[in-house]
Amino acid sequence: MVKVLVTELEFRKAEAVFRHAAQEGLHCQSAPAEERALASAVRSSGARHVVLGVERYTGPLYEALPSGGVIARFGVGHDGLDKELATARGLLCTNTPGALDDSVAEHALNLILAAARHTVPVAAEMRAGRWAPRVGCELRGKTLAIIGCGAIGRRVAGMACRGFGMNVLGCDIAPLNVPELQRDFGFALVVRDFETAVREADFVSLHIPSVPATHHFMNAARLACLPARAWLINTARGALVDEAALHDALTSGQLAGAALDVFEREPYEPVAADKDLRALPNVILTPHVGSSTREACERMARRALQNIRLAEAGRFGEMDLLNRDVLARLQPAMPTTP
Repeated sequence: MVKVLVTELEFRKAEAVFRHAAQEGLHCQSAPAEERALASAVRSSGARHVVLGVERYTGPLYEALPSGGVIARFGVGHDGLDKELATARGLLCTNTPGALDDSVAEHALNLILAAARHTVPVAAEMRAGRWAPRVGCELRGKTLAIIGCGAIGRRVAGMACRGFGMNVLGCDIAPLNVPELQRDFGFALVVRDFETAVREADFVSLHIPSVPATHHFMNAARLACLPARAWLINTARGALVDEAALHDALTSGQLAGAALDVFEREPYEPVAADKDLRALPNVILTPHVGSSTREACERMARRALQNIRLAEAGRFGEMDLLNRDVLARLQPAMPTTP
């Protein structure tokens, strides 16, 4: 029986899947997410593999796992993993592409709807015993700028265009098949220039990865490109947004509002005492729940465990590997399947 440690939150999200894995040779057990405690649990249990959430891991975990072990992300984003260090230690890093696309896309639309119809403040008024209706807006005919036209961005585009009749513009620096995006997902236009994409936007939704080049992508200069009526939606990664600059844009009236599911520091902490986004009436905040649906959690769990099974079988080419350079280090010492 191969031992696999799963960080506590992720274990709870798909406990039935992880427990059922014992029938296929993987003994999964819950473990703390904090790195030193997790590393200690790896050593004491003899686990070869781990399944992790979004926390950042910088050292002790890589030292604790044996060469050939898998660090499986329960999700798509992998900015919390040090792929270079993992490669140096002979560890295989994986994620679960495609498993959460629909859930995150639906939550992006959920936030757009909440912004358009003032759902959060009117619900709070009702709970407080006050009848305070507000006039919202329809989504049909409104312009949505999608920044990042990958799998999730495309899902959002399809839902917004076909489901709500929105005018969807895309922005991406990668070479894309624009006719395909227009035909299959309803994009009206796809451009490389950010300012062109957002110039007439009512909503701007971020769907780009968090890498050094995109740190604080939404800075003061780019926020200034948005119309004053626009809402910023972020279900991607918190590091994409300069939260201090966003606070300034929201309080000055430069931007109508923001709906955020992800933050630079999670659980959320304001970047400064006087820049607390929670204090602003034109902000909707959710605690990184974009991928937290039963269906997505089960898909992510199954995909993470499948990557571990493939590693155990030496079928590295079929894995969702994030650090393929590690194969040059492992293959001479590990069996492979033709």
